[in-house]
Amino acid sequence: MQNGFVESFNGRMRDELLDETTFRNLAHARIVIAAWANDYNTERPHSALDYQTPVDYARTLTTAINRPAA
Repeated sequence: MQNGFVESFNGRMRDELLDETTFRNLAHARIVIAAWANDYNTERPHSALDYQTPVDYARTLTTAINRPAA
């Protein structure tokens, strides 16, 4: 299943960013890609994560893992 997540990420990045953006130089590409990835991970809910952002989902998992056993 992990490969599916990677393929989804790469496809969205290609469709939403790479196919639509002309980068002026490497520094510009790094800034634009970092901003897109930040939005993807912190602002955009994902159906595979029960409509949570990846950051919120990771926080939920970390909290559950670190919770003392009853």
